Amino acid sequence: MAQKPSIPKGTRDFSPMEMAKRNYIFNTVRRVFELYGFRQIETPAMENLSTLMGKYGEEGDKLLFKILNSGDFLRGMTAEEVANTSTLQLAARFCEKGLRYDLTVPFARYVVQHRDDLQLPFKRYQIQPVWRADRPQKGRYREFYQCDVDVVGSTSLLNEVDLMQITDTIFSDFGVRVQIKINNRKILTGIAEVIGAADKIVDITVAIDKLDKIGLDAVNDELRNDGIAEEAIEKLQPIIKLEGNNAQKLEVISELLKDSVIGMKGVEEMRYILGMLDALETPTGSLNNELQLDLTLARGLNYYTGAIFEVKALDVQIGSITGGGRYDNLTGIFGMPDLSGVGISFGADRIYDVLNQLDLYPKEAINGTQLLFINFGEAETAYCMPIANAARKAGIRTEVYADAVKMKKQMSYANTLSIPFVALAGENEMNCGKVTLKNMATGEQSLLTPEEMIDYIKG
Repeated sequence: MAQKPSIPKGTRDFSPMEMAKRNYIFNTVRRVFELYGFRQIETPAMENLSTLMGKYGEEGDKLLFKILNSGDFLRGMTAEEVANTSTLQLAARFCEKGLRYDLTVPFARYVVQHRDDLQLPFKRYQIQPVWRADRPQKGRYREFYQCDVDVVGSTSLLNEVDLMQITDTIFSDFGVRVQIKINNRKILTGIAEVIGAADKIVDITVAIDKLDKIGLDAVNDELRNDGIAEEAIEKLQPIIKLEGNNAQKLEVISELLKDSVIGMKGVEEMRYILGMLDALETPTGSLNNELQLDLTLARGLNYYTGAIFEVKALDVQIGSITGGGRYDNLTGIFGMPDLSGVGISFGADRIYDVLNQLDLYPKEAINGTQLLFINFGEAETAYCMPIANAARKAGIRTEVYADAVKMKKQMSYANTLSIPFVALAGENEMNCGKVTLKNMATGEQSLLTPEEMIDYIKG
């Protein structure tokens, strides 16, 4: 007996209904991106490993899916060499390409490769899948879509303001209540300086970024294990526990960081971004969702240098659904230094799970066919086809049932697919140039001209 087929763990199939929901997400995100002047690009699913390795830190490198070289990848190696070579060394020799881990590094590669053709600042968005060799769990997949929006070639903090508005607009359009968290890596660097642990900035940020997941005591233990002095950990506690509104937090932290040049630079950047957003004139004030300055937000990736962002859904237990930040020299890794950029990534798969749990998909966004013509035979079908085409030209998603089977089976098809309207045309309808339109929700039937039927469905 043949083995039942399956798919790799951490991946998913999507039905037509599920794809309708996902396309609603992509279309909403795309529309908002374009409202702010961003244009779409795409990059290949696989990149050279030299492009990807070393860009995500040691942990990120371990999560890269590597692609085995085609052909005889063992050529030139003896059996003894293969047996005595470590797995990592073999992978480096056998694999020259890998599946992209995110969309940001491929974007940096794109900018450098096409630098002569780009008008700076360059504002792009990208909606494509990425792959990570992670352990699958709820809300975490090995293959998932990211919806990224970035601008490079500008150091203006107005870009950060735009990104916060984009984030707020997208989740407001979805009807999802979120908390938008913001911090600045310069502030974190300043904190490391004033507590006397400037050389431990990476260890500190990696540890405190886990605060929500593992708790304060575990974070402190991790700091100790990283070799950070007890005195420095003690100085860090009031900063980690800092409370109050955004303005109050900035006042406290500016006093603590007054002797740190880079720390005060971060405070100034935060004051500008938050001040611009507070000054926006909208019906609900600055933003629809809460924007919180969170000094424990660190974002694990090494390339962030300024403002950093993270978004969490308030009504669903799930990890962050959006994140990003400012990177001042990402393209420098590809030989193009000093090109500042800032971007944010929306996790489409997590947003999909959130909308599913909260049942927030608009009915019109997930419905497929709107109108089904029942097939009574060749003559009736020939009569219905031009009417079906007219309905399609009017923007109504329309099917003509392909087989002249029992009407019960055709009506069952309409019910199963939640098709709201069914059109019937037999001898009587054909003689008077009309169709009988049945509303499947109410059971009501009306004898209408094709024009009246189209107006009724559209209205």
